[in-house]
Amino acid sequence: MTTLTKTRITSIDFLRGTIMIIMALDHVRDYLYSGSFIFDPLDLDKTSVILFFTRWVTHFCAPIFMMLAGTSAFLMGRKKTKGELSVFLIKRGLWLVFLELVVVNFGWNFNITFPMLLFITIWALGISMIVLAGLIHLPKKFILVLCLAVVFGHNLLDNVHVQGNNLAGFGWAFLHDQRPFFWGKEILLVGYPIIPLVAIMPLGYCLGELFTPEYSVEKRKKLLLMIGGAAILLFIVIRYLNFYGDPVKWTVQKTPFFTFLSFIKVNKYPPSLLYVLMTLGSALLFLSFTEKLQNGLVKVVSVYGRVPMFYYLIHIYIIHLIAMIASAFTPGQNWHIWILEQPIWFTSSLKGYGFSLPVAYLVWAAIVIGLYPLCKRYDAYKQAHKEKWWLSYL
Repeated sequence: MTTLTKTRITSIDFLRGTIMIIMALDHVRDYLYSGSFIFDPLDLDKTSVILFFTRWVTHFCAPIFMMLAGTSAFLMGRKKTKGELSVFLIKRGLWLVFLELVVVNFGWNFNITFPMLLFITIWALGISMIVLAGLIHLPKKFILVLCLAVVFGHNLLDNVHVQGNNLAGFGWAFLHDQRPFFWGKEILLVGYPIIPLVAIMPLGYCLGELFTPEYSVEKRKKLLLMIGGAAILLFIVIRYLNFYGDPVKWTVQKTPFFTFLSFIKVNKYPPSLLYVLMTLGSALLFLSFTEKLQNGLVKVVSVYGRVPMFYYLIHIYIIHLIAMIASAFTPGQNWHIWILEQPIWFTSSLKGYGFSLPVAYLVWAAIVIGLYPLCKRYDAYKQAHKEKWWLSYL
């Protein structure tokens, strides 16, 4: 049967912990790898295979986290009324939006004047929770059909753009068109348009049904395998046909392997249909294959999965501080460059700073390992003090 730690489902914690660990690799690469300030690691004309996969593998993190947040909401809802769950989701969603705009934004830039605001992962997660708070009152079949329609149909909007540095343009970017805006000296970057992300969390909510006692282990594993396998197969077929599902078609490259890289390079902002099929299909297969898995690795990785927000907030600040220290010892650079006035991805003054990819990997491993005792201690505190309401918001 699915391993339970009191009310925790180990396979879900293991998957969430895995993506949290992988996510940190992307952020370390952002802050420490020299090429981060020169070219896109997915640019097939400039990248290497290892650099491509260093970035590509982190694409799995955000949509899987969104899906699992919906699954957790469903399981939490088994102990609450629909009204109670709605209120919780709204309050937590608003809290996450606040965290993104204040705590996370400061962590990215270390500038107390907030010359720019990033509307990215945690913001999209909060908005999705608020939307889910309303959707849970609808029949699950209706939620499932509606959200699948959004995921499968939203690429019809790929050629719709609202020009201008105005409210209408910002509103459309909020929905489906990643772009920056300028308000006086303030930069607003809508990094994560909410369509189809707001549909992914409710799909995770529907998925939660499979983790109830009404489903045996074997039936659950079989269904997860079937749905995940179908999603991956559908990804391969639609991508091969090359006519829909992603705004950028795959093309023949300089070598067969780079053609394969073009094939799996799909759009993240906003997540295309093919992106969703690839990432969530893989997540469902992971859940199926790890259903009964129990070993030391599972226990360790699951710790990160039980305290994801705690881990997320701390790791951004630690990586940024390491970058400041590293720049202080880099000829021609100093730590002041890390008090940023624009996103690190657009900061030309950082050219000439940075380290090799192996160094970035070593720092990533050190950060993940170093955070383990803190995460384990915080997890133990949460388990021992479930009566403290505020812990559910962190």
